[in-house]
Amino acid sequence: MAVGNIPFPTMPSLDGVCLGTAMAGIKKAERRDLVVVELPESATVAGVFTRNAFCAAPVQVAKEHIKRCGEQGATPRYWLINTGNANAGTGEQGLNDARESCRVLAEEAGVLPHQVLPFSTGVIGETLPMSQLLAGIAPALATRDGDSPAWEQAAEGILTTDTRLKGASVTVPLGDSQVTLNGFAKGSGMIRPDMATMLGFVVTDAAIEPTLLDRLLRDAVDRSFNCITVDSDTSTNDACLMAATGRGAEVTTQASINAFADGLEQVLVALAQAVVRDGEGATKFVTLDVTGAETRREALDVAFTVAHSPLVKTALYASDANWGRILAAVGRAPVDGFDVDRVVIDLDEVRLVENGGRAPGYTEAAGSAVMAREEITIRMDLGRGDDGATVWTSDLSHDYVTINADYRS
Repeated sequence: MAVGNIPFPTMPSLDGVCLGTAMAGIKKAERRDLVVVELPESATVAGVFTRNAFCAAPVQVAKEHIKRCGEQGATPRYWLINTGNANAGTGEQGLNDARESCRVLAEEAGVLPHQVLPFSTGVIGETLPMSQLLAGIAPALATRDGDSPAWEQAAEGILTTDTRLKGASVTVPLGDSQVTLNGFAKGSGMIRPDMATMLGFVVTDAAIEPTLLDRLLRDAVDRSFNCITVDSDTSTNDACLMAATGRGAEVTTQASINAFADGLEQVLVALAQAVVRDGEGATKFVTLDVTGAETRREALDVAFTVAHSPLVKTALYASDANWGRILAAVGRAPVDGFDVDRVVIDLDEVRLVENGGRAPGYTEAAGSAVMAREEITIRMDLGRGDDGATVWTSDLSHDYVTINADYRS
């Protein structure tokens, strides 16, 4: 079950970038579950990772390897991604397994172990089935290609409870030249990123300095993946990686930086919204638009309070115009000195709340008509300042409970 019908886009080839997949049988037979992404020596890499204290072994190892590459003037050359097992909550064994998978891939590919970054997603608390994973590395390397089907197969190879592939691609004009950004992601449940999404990967052919790449990635993540929630649970494995191959146009002038930043945000917002549209059991895609806040943080606090309310989310699922649940959620957000008489709440084009209560022109029929839609926007003007924020979420259905009750079976 998912909202809308957004096909996987055609992905332009990027010079020096190849992707390969294998059916390693990590959790299920006859499905792609191991992905290798090869980057050229000219690439620069940036990443953001979960802040969950129980961050998974591959997160810890990937961060170690990025740091070591930086210290040695090297670049990560391969991303190794498995689904079916998160390798989280696995202690020292998990770290050893993550490092061993990097060592084996490095040996096969002729690079150093710290030039391989590992990523995992799936069930928490179980050790990796290393025999299957390691046996899948050579077949994944053997299938490497840079064409659009290879990108699509890689996007398929990282899915867990997802029901659809998630990808985005944009071409950004830079004066007389242009650069391309290709991205793919996965995520459906355990979604309230505290830096990124479950797993997201973006590659561009731009030539961009590492510090600038890192800053632009973090800025774009804050306005995309950090603005989504399905169930308010932050994963142990969240990671969003970006590589710039350096084979294309340079991003150095302020105009080119601004254009590149806009393109990057466009890709990440598309991927983040695709995660919400495919939220476990989702039947509604909901935009929460907060304006009139004193700070962006205040606007986010209000938006997420509404987005995380089980009562609001179940009303959305039932198409029940119970606007009092929205009002109550806004009112309990952590905002000091709320003047409720200045708050205005709209449900798409229907005014729900003004002057501290129900809007005089509101009718149940009008509210119900909006709630029956697949895509809904809830607008909240706090009447306090000039800042704002937008958050995207889904409803809470019976299927969400079913999917997560049966997840390990």
